Amino acid sequence: MYEPILGLEVHVELKTKTKMFCDCLNDSDEKQPNKNICPICLGHPGTLPVINKKAVESVLKVGLALESDIPEFSKFDRKNYFYPDLPKGYQISQYDEPLCRGGEMPLYFGDEPEFFENKIEITRIHLEEDTGKLLHPTDKKATQIDFNRAGVPLMELVTEPIIHSAKEARLFSQGLQLLLRVLGVSEADMEKGQMRCEVNISLRRQKSKVKTQKHAPYRPALLEKGGAGAGLGTKVEIKNLNSFRAVEKAIEFEIKRQAEALTKGEKIIQETRGWDPEKEITYSQRWKEEAQDYRYFPEPDLPPLHLYSGAKPGGLFDLKEMKENLPELPWETKKRLMRNYGISLEEANIYLESEKGAVLNFFEKAVGEIKEKRSDFSESELKRVISLISNYLLTDILGIIMKEGINFENLKISPFSFAELIINLADDKISSRVAKDALLEAVKIGKDPMAIIKEKGLEKISDEEKLLQFVEEVIDQNKKAVEDFYKGKETAIQFLVGQAMAKTQGAADPKILESLIRAKLGST
Repeated sequence: MYEPILGLEVHVELKTKTKMFCDCLNDSDEKQPNKNICPICLGHPGTLPVINKKAVESVLKVGLALESDIPEFSKFDRKNYFYPDLPKGYQISQYDEPLCRGGEMPLYFGDEPEFFENKIEITRIHLEEDTGKLLHPTDKKATQIDFNRAGVPLMELVTEPIIHSAKEARLFSQGLQLLLRVLGVSEADMEKGQMRCEVNISLRRQKSKVKTQKHAPYRPALLEKGGAGAGLGTKVEIKNLNSFRAVEKAIEFEIKRQAEALTKGEKIIQETRGWDPEKEITYSQRWKEEAQDYRYFPEPDLPPLHLYSGAKPGGLFDLKEMKENLPELPWETKKRLMRNYGISLEEANIYLESEKGAVLNFFEKAVGEIKEKRSDFSESELKRVISLISNYLLTDILGIIMKEGINFENLKISPFSFAELIINLADDKISSRVAKDALLEAVKIGKDPMAIIKEKGLEKISDEEKLLQFVEEVIDQNKKAVEDFYKGKETAIQFLVGQAMAKTQGAADPKILESLIRAKLGST
């Protein structure tokens, strides 16, 4: 048996107005090729780069959120390699003095407690420039290059190789994407290439009858290049995974591929592999480079960075102030939701994943409205009402807008009118059926759901004299069901109740209806 050892490298295009070392626009939505370019990002001789302070600040925000160590000193380096989409013939990156070292992030997107509490350690977070983009039009026998992306600020986050499953890797990637959005440093849209994941994976032979730490710390001395022994196996890198599904599926395939090869006595080659989403397989691309292949050396055209006032005066940032101004972090939000509202892990995940926090904002406004209007609710009653809010919001409203193709941000129902509906439901003034039907109509036409209920007279009918009229009609119109009841078929009663509920458009209390029907049939 073999144990997978995984490490992630995540590249993220930062949301800044201009590129990393020049004043060209950083616009990922630009469709016209080679529009946002200049001599600096094209690497023309004699040009000098200037560091984008906002990009540095964005990386530091991520580091502070992840409890990384921020050194006082940092610098940029040249990473030398030739590739058509790299106009300078080298990339300005960081090697031995990154902006952030260490840190950790919980796998808070997990739907099981052990995943929620588990934390993945960070090795480093550094800043570099992105490359251009190769285009392969089918109508031309040539490869074209779009340099709009060249020079865009690119954050690279590297984890320790302590991930042991495809699911953990996916959960980390999902959690990081949301963190970046909450911090406002990147949209991290994987479809647009704003966030790209690479996986380093090796297999080692699993020790029998020995309990080890779930995440044993990685030490380079343990590396065994020949195969999967007591240390780590030969590392294979899977490049440019652009969806969470791709991350999970590629890892699952590669674990199976390497395990089968090792079982047959074959040697794993240290290489870079790609992912084919159609065939759902990895394929060999090239031999894996080592650090010395890139011939790193300090970037001579950029000054060193003194990030904060430490040993030397004149630091660029006030880290204490930056830390204090961080927004509520996603894992803190999830814990608060579960603690304050008693909602489940799964429900909390849905709120976290909502676009720009729109669903969560709606939920908390509705809860706030109910607390303000109904201070008479006991703690248990309030808990029940909050449960109703979450259930109707996540099941009914989200279900309707998905079916109708409506963006939640364009929802025409306010959280306040929704709260009023839930209060009436909790007070037993309307039935669940009426509430659901009113929500459906309200979402479609943008009208207050309680106004719809009152206009149609759908408030719950508990007057037995009124209900008796509907009961008599149902009994007269459904002779076979009545006969079935007398033959001992109890399901006939539920059928008759359903018919009566239809006549009242769901406004009746089904328990009262059943009682009246039984009484009427008993006297027949």
